[in-house]
Amino acid sequence: MTAASEKQETGAGEQPAWHALDPEEALRRLDADLEGLGAAEVARRLEVHGPNLQRPPRRRGRLARFASQFRNLLIYLLLAAALVTAALGHWIDTAVIVAVVLVNAVIGTIQEGKAESAMEAIRGLLSPEATVRRDDRRQTIDAAGLVPGDLLILEPGAKVTADVRLVSARGLAIDESALTGESVPVSKTIDPVPAQCGLGDRHSMAFAGTLVTTGEGLGVVVATGERTELGQVTEMLAEVETLTTPLLRHLDRLGRQLALMIVSTGALTALAGILLHGFSIVEMFMAAVGLAVAAIPEGLPAIVTITLALGVQRLASRNAIVRRLPAVETLGAVTVICSDKTGTLTRNEMTVQELLLADGLHVLHEEAAPSGEAAVALARAVALCSDAAVEPAGGERGRISGDPMEIALLALAESAGVDIEAYRSAHPRLDGIPFDSGHRYMATVNSDDKRRRLIVKGAPEAVVPRCERVLTGSGTAALDEAAWHRQAEHMAARGLRLLAVAERWLDDDSTAIHHGHGPDGLVLIGLVAIIDPPRDEAIAAVAACQRAGIEVKMITGDHAVTAAAIGRQLGLESDERGVTGDDLDALDDAGLREVARQRSVFARVSPAHKLRLVEALQADDEVVAMTGDGVNDAPALKRADVGVAMGRGGTDAARESAEIVLADDNFATIEAAVHEGRVIYDNIVKSILFILPTNAAQALLLVIAVLAGLMLPVTPVQILWVNMITAVTLALALAFEPPEDAIMARPPRRTNASLIPEGLGWRVIIVAVAMLIGTLGLFLRELADGRDLAEARTLAINTLVLFEVWYLFSARRLRESALNRSGLFGNRIVLLAGVAIIVAQLLFTYAPPMQLLFDTRALGSAEWLMAVLVSLPIIAVAEGHKAWQRRRGVGLSSGMGR
Repeated sequence: MTAASEKQETGAGEQPAWHALDPEEALRRLDADLEGLGAAEVARRLEVHGPNLQRPPRRRGRLARFASQFRNLLIYLLLAAALVTAALGHWIDTAVIVAVVLVNAVIGTIQEGKAESAMEAIRGLLSPEATVRRDDRRQTIDAAGLVPGDLLILEPGAKVTADVRLVSARGLAIDESALTGESVPVSKTIDPVPAQCGLGDRHSMAFAGTLVTTGEGLGVVVATGERTELGQVTEMLAEVETLTTPLLRHLDRLGRQLALMIVSTGALTALAGILLHGFSIVEMFMAAVGLAVAAIPEGLPAIVTITLALGVQRLASRNAIVRRLPAVETLGAVTVICSDKTGTLTRNEMTVQELLLADGLHVLHEEAAPSGEAAVALARAVALCSDAAVEPAGGERGRISGDPMEIALLALAESAGVDIEAYRSAHPRLDGIPFDSGHRYMATVNSDDKRRRLIVKGAPEAVVPRCERVLTGSGTAALDEAAWHRQAEHMAARGLRLLAVAERWLDDDSTAIHHGHGPDGLVLIGLVAIIDPPRDEAIAAVAACQRAGIEVKMITGDHAVTAAAIGRQLGLESDERGVTGDDLDALDDAGLREVARQRSVFARVSPAHKLRLVEALQADDEVVAMTGDGVNDAPALKRADVGVAMGRGGTDAARESAEIVLADDNFATIEAAVHEGRVIYDNIVKSILFILPTNAAQALLLVIAVLAGLMLPVTPVQILWVNMITAVTLALALAFEPPEDAIMARPPRRTNASLIPEGLGWRVIIVAVAMLIGTLGLFLRELADGRDLAEARTLAINTLVLFEVWYLFSARRLRESALNRSGLFGNRIVLLAGVAIIVAQLLFTYAPPMQLLFDTRALGSAEWLMAVLVSLPIIAVAEGHKAWQRRRGVGLSSGMGR
């Protein structure tokens, strides 16, 4: 064995650029030949390289996922409060606190239970069997047993099971869309290509996980398992860090801020009570616990989860399946959508767009079938010169199968009124030349009455030079080859894929087409322009996203000119070509960030390029949504702030790497999801702006009471009751809020924007102080009138709850007035929640079991009237602040824009 092959065998050193080597050199370096490896050598190499399998992903156990739900500062504070109350024997307080924490943890564990399995999905792309040549015999083996140096036989319909350097190829074309994003099968050749060319241009290679569509070939295996290009995607996917969503980052920051405030305020308040008023340490411990319970929004995790879940249900009805709850809200914060082209923005079906005939350019559309003698002649010609088949479908016109470009040509023939099967039966094929990447054309000889008709179709540069005349409406005319080439170049510059179609009548011997340089003396019928067109709804959705301040960038493995043409039709940019993967490789990190920010079409990119582009945009503080359907999209889908995979035409790897799956593979559904995400975020902010002032008022009641040396107006267990009952009724009602006007007309919120929009922090303070003054004032008045402490506390609690009921109606609108029919009656759930909380408070006040648990007393009608009169003005306070903001224009676009 040579030194080079020894180095390859051990896997040491850098792998050679196999695509740049001659087949003979590749075989030599792998110490292989065209007879195939022997059994003993296979066993030895299998021992060195290991099986042709992907490494299984690591998974966290259920217990570990459950434990991770407690890693939150506010949860730590609640658990500490539970320990203190248990040590002091206040078991009701302890039980309620622990119940809240456990419910939150269970919900989180269930959601995270939908664990990522992208690497398993990628392993599933490897076929279980492979056909090889070993010991000069054809054998079918388990694909896991492939080793470098094996000869892999490639046939139509077979899945490529390892990376191979082709050593022979005849009409071989491979569908690489799942790996590279190339929209049509790639013709393969054994000729070396430049070492620096991108993955999609390595025509001398076949890669694991791709599918042979036509032709046949033989390749020597150069990489197996994790060393294949597919395996590199798996490794990349394993190393990709999944980012937390903007909402979770905001909530985590809010939690840290609240925790610091609660701990410091509780400690200072307890210390002041001991030093200033001589309260006992136990009394101050309970006051501190009460302060923590009052200030911590225990119900917020449940409210956020339920709000997100409601959004998930609404999106499911619009063909968007959400696999991870926070992703729904993240879509509302998206500033950039990076979309794959094929199948997402386009139809994923090649379509004939134009015909160039002797009488000029014919632009086709669904309403206009090809017409004219030359157009019909072209349609009939492509019906015969094609290997695509019409499969029977229950007596009706069958489905067309085969190469996507040939399917498009047969669809053209059908639209021109050609009955393909009948026409083929009347003009049977007698001879032909299959397409080959060497001569770049296909030819057939068909019987036409007693004559033979030669039809040739292929690349214009291969077919037009073989033509002498051109078909016109009145016969044939001399061919101006230079003029046709100029027009072909102009069409190709618009991203159209071109085929030339020509014909001539043969003399007696059709075998002449195989002699010399192939068929010549042809009559050019015309050129066919084909493209995978953008979806109409995608064009509208891109425009809607742009109006909403969201940039749309197309990232594809397709050719740069084709990508740019689709980009122009979508309204993305006007450049003649997109930025290519080679262009990106030449940029440093700063240059990449600049290009990622300024350009909108990226073509001929690899999975690593897609990942780098997403990371570059995120480094510019963009919130990135990535859409895709192939294995090549999986790492970027996982890295993006929210990954969106295609459900119908996508791969399992893409779906398992994404947070959202589109059941209809329609980019327009993303626009609907962005709209829903903005609604959800608004409703969560409304819930937070409702909870914070009410919790702050409760905490301030305790702080002021301790500092003033007063009896506590409310007990910790009473505060827990208020927090939980209002969270599951009043605050939760805001999750059902309909969208506010023009929600998609505003730009995305800034990534560094506060969770509480600018100017609304003062509303929290104003409302909290108003609630404090009213509640504490009534409590002190009751004590001054000689009322029992328990009765005064009962009135204080009910007054506080009524404050929250009235404030809820104002909280339905962030900045617009709620004092109108829509604001007061537009959400039926708010009305039901108000009734439910009043019923609950009546039970809290009058039911004997509740009086026993919470130490409450019955109130008279005068006390209830007083509570209503004191609390009702909170609506005027909140609405007054809104009016003041609107007059000054404060915060009307806060958090928006970039």
